[in-house]
Amino acid sequence: MLVPSSNRPALAVPVKAPVLPREVQPHLAEFERFFAAQIDTFEAPLRELVRYIFASHGKRIRPTLVFCSGWTDNGRIVPDQIYAAAMVELVHLATLVHDDVLDGAVLRHQSPTVSHKFGPHVAVLLGDALLAQALKIASDSLSIELSRAMASATRRVCAGEIQQTLERGNPRFSVAQYFEVISMKTGELFAVSCLLGARAGGHPEEFIEAAARFGLQLGIAYQLFDDMADFCGDEDKIGKTLGTDLASGKFTLPLLTLIERLPENEAANLRRDVLAGLTDIKTLTARMNEHGVLKSVRERFESELRIGEEALGQWDGLPARARLLDLAGYVRAQVSRLLD
Repeated sequence: MLVPSSNRPALAVPVKAPVLPREVQPHLAEFERFFAAQIDTFEAPLRELVRYIFASHGKRIRPTLVFCSGWTDNGRIVPDQIYAAAMVELVHLATLVHDDVLDGAVLRHQSPTVSHKFGPHVAVLLGDALLAQALKIASDSLSIELSRAMASATRRVCAGEIQQTLERGNPRFSVAQYFEVISMKTGELFAVSCLLGARAGGHPEEFIEAAARFGLQLGIAYQLFDDMADFCGDEDKIGKTLGTDLASGKFTLPLLTLIERLPENEAANLRRDVLAGLTDIKTLTARMNEHGVLKSVRERFESELRIGEEALGQWDGLPARARLLDLAGYVRAQVSRLLD
């Protein structure tokens, strides 16, 4: 039985933090140089804010997906991959800035959120400015086809966020609705990262479609990891405020699974307590452990990830496939570090 992180015994051998595939590190270094250069293109009142948000970045998974899906035999980088990676990361950062306003989060990547440090009004406008900069990169550097794909994906991300916001406090929010939301709000940006990278790398149309499907499934799996971390993670290790979904009345898969496994009257009481803000993480995690919830969610994580890996099955000879599977291994290792 899994136990809450705060009550786990110390491991004899520390579990190492997962690292991104080393082959992609030179590509990420080139991306970071281009990304940092964007700061000076913003107007003076924005530069301090942009510098702050750029400095407290995460794992760069979406740029890594761009590079891995566009990988070729010689492993060389092409300019469109850099532009696409920057565009995707700007959209991602904008959504994080806006999310932190909506959730009242105070910590992101082990630093105060923009909303907490500068105020929610500034944070909303900064998120808008980051989206505008992504649009500028697309119009300056990428084809209409790639720009259109990014615009459509961004709109679907917003649709997912809006649907989730409208469903807050809905005691009948279902598992099916949950997966519909995360497919848009998280899976879509992973999918378009793979699509843009594979197209920029000049790969066959069939592989581009397979890579986008892989990205969608990886994004869904990654959201499941993120939702599990909300209940059994450690803020110091995860580097962000945990429990914001619960505090804001969002029903994620761990909570929905627990509700499904409780007797009807207990499930109704739990839904009522969540909506009234009368629950806490430790109590819920203990109940999840009692009912095997996190084990079940982890199995669903594995199932979603395998669907993505199987989408790449016929492309054994393509170097991009190996790089993408490496990234799937990285995400799988993150879950193992969280739960094992």
